[in-house]
Amino acid sequence: MKSKAIHPAFLILGTIIVQMGLGTIYTWSLFNQPLVNKFDWELSSVAITFSITSFALAFATLFAGRLQEKWGIRKLIALSGFILGLGLILTSQVSSLLMLYLLAGIVVGFADGTAYITSLSNLIKWFPNRKGLISGVSVSAYGLGSLIFKYINTAFIDHVGISQTFFYWGIIVMVMVVGGSFLLREAIIEETAMNTENTENPQNTQDKRDYTVKEMLVTKEAYLLFIMFFTACMSGLYLISIVKDIGVQLADLNVAVAANAVAMIAIFNTVGRLILGSLSDKVSRLKVIASTFLITAIAVAMLSFVHLNYGIFFACVAAIAFCFGGNITIFPAIVGDFFGLKNHSKNYGIVYQGFGLGALAGSFIAAFLGGFKPTFIIIGILCILSFIIAILIKLPSRLKVKIN
Repeated sequence: MKSKAIHPAFLILGTIIVQMGLGTIYTWSLFNQPLVNKFDWELSSVAITFSITSFALAFATLFAGRLQEKWGIRKLIALSGFILGLGLILTSQVSSLLMLYLLAGIVVGFADGTAYITSLSNLIKWFPNRKGLISGVSVSAYGLGSLIFKYINTAFIDHVGISQTFFYWGIIVMVMVVGGSFLLREAIIEETAMNTENTENPQNTQDKRDYTVKEMLVTKEAYLLFIMFFTACMSGLYLISIVKDIGVQLADLNVAVAANAVAMIAIFNTVGRLILGSLSDKVSRLKVIASTFLITAIAVAMLSFVHLNYGIFFACVAAIAFCFGGNITIFPAIVGDFFGLKNHSKNYGIVYQGFGLGALAGSFIAAFLGGFKPTFIIIGILCILSFIIAILIKLPSRLKVKIN
């Protein structure tokens, strides 16, 4: 791997700063009610903004790799940070839902997704033998940004009002992402030989030739990974979206106590990213993933069939959040293990569409089936399916990949 000399600590620091700035968008739930109070909009109409942001974020990952090839990592991240900050600043002037969807939804989401996947993939390429740990550091910074800015944005909303909060938030995020971009350097992948026969610990192998997107899409493994990632994202994102309501309605907790689950999710999500990401460098990543699906299946089964009290409720929430954080961390490394690092941004961008679909799937299923428990049962079934896939899936064979 060759590039301009730079101390690895600066690469990591720059990525952490960028990811923390990007992760602040996960404070969106703080803005729903204040926007309703100011403009007299329907809460459901305001809340859908974050779903639009999530879709735009996932959609951007399809194009981010090509943009990186054209402009380079530093220019792309800096431009994304500028657009992200500008989108938030302009949101401070909105007076219609359409403009809110356009700016806070599409513009902010697309810029965030572009910077997220390219900065993550670039750091993984710099440390190919520590993909799990490095993924954990990067995506944990993303989660830490949301945790810290929960308090920062709350303070802004209380002191300067909702519109001015968007303005100050945009300025801070722009400075963080653009500033962090100056510490990044492009990773250049050298062609290396690979032993593709070690499927028990695929992270210990390197591909003989990196897969292009077209080659990856010929393999069945790409679709199996997509199913697994979709399941992981749906289980975690659905819980995040309704955890307080579950505590109130299913565990008979008061609103204040149930709201503590929001902070618990942020904490265990971050811890899961660090612990499971690092662990996946030492044992088979697929075994770690299989374990997370099994634990999640047990947790959602308990939420569905067991009479919930304070302890059981928070134990289940912590378990699902921990596993979700680990899955978000490990999947970028698994895509690198299966399809190489040269085209990692593009290849992971395809699999990452499971995030965008998972962001809404839980809500749609709940609306169709009519409640939390039936939705958790569906999630549990998908987790068992993904558990089986994780046990059986192997590295794709080059001999079976034929491109017309």
